[in-house]
Amino acid sequence: MSKADTLTRADLTEAVYNEVGLSRKASAQLVEQTLEIMIGSLEKGDVVKLSGFGNFSVRSKRERIGRNPRTGEEVPITPRKVITFKASHVLKDRINGNR
Repeated sequence: MSKADTLTRADLTEAVYNEVGLSRKASAQLVEQTLEIMIGSLEKGDVVKLSGFGNFSVRSKRERIGRNPRTGEEVPITPRKVITFKASHVLKDRINGNR
């Protein structure tokens, strides 16, 4: 993969197929089930912790006032939940070439 590439579900499925030796259909099901479990946990408000990779969590943001950059008009931003990711030190070290 080059810097401009994006890792997709299909890429993950192909990687599982090549590395584990499951059929393509079983590999696709495994990837989908794994993602569904992660999504379900995040929907419940749980933290998804992948050792050596990082933590996914849901954070609530309160209502606040924003500003339209073109007009300068103040606009209310509704409260919402956002997903955050905090990379583990192991992942950060690998990204920075410090294995």
